[in-house]
Amino acid sequence: MRFLYFLFLAFVQISISNAQEFAQFEVMDANKIRFDGKLARFFTVQEFEKTFGKTDSTALLMDIQPCNYIFEYEDGSKDADDEYWYKDGSRFERSKDRLAVDEFRFSSGHFILYDNVKLDASTTTADLAKLFPNATKAIDDIDVHGEGILQLIILREDDQNFSDGHICLFVKDGKLYFMHWWFPC
Repeated sequence: MRFLYFLFLAFVQISISNAQEFAQFEVMDANKIRFDGKLARFFTVQEFEKTFGKTDSTALLMDIQPCNYIFEYEDGSKDADDEYWYKDGSRFERSKDRLAVDEFRFSSGHFILYDNVKLDASTTTADLAKLFPNATKAIDDIDVHGEGILQLIILREDDQNFSDGHICLFVKDGKLYFMHWWFPC
């Protein structure tokens, strides 16, 4: 919860001069992402275990009380047994037999294929600029709770800006560090 609050504050402070400039930022199409080269953003428990193995730990969402849930119902309700699953620093949201990536760490050899381009812990800011030139030009420093100063690249989720959320890429020491789906409360 603290992380989301600090991320929100940082997002508000990022120097986006106006909405038109933000509209020029590239889209990171979730349909073109494959986690560890295999999984889309949404998958089953069985697919998770086949790709990542067993979780390192879990936590009930109702105990953490995030401001939003990936699997929230249209009426705002959610299942009491929904959990966060943690693996190698990444965080996944589980509801029944479904999972979704919330935060993905490029550690322990984990990577994504984006539009058939491999992005991992060795991916540099210059590499990201080839895929997302406009968003990378607006990279800014952010103090992330528990992480220190990181650089943040904000990408849109869709061409039409229907989503209020963004995909945030975090860079540490010039290399891709983690990604997070950010949604306002």
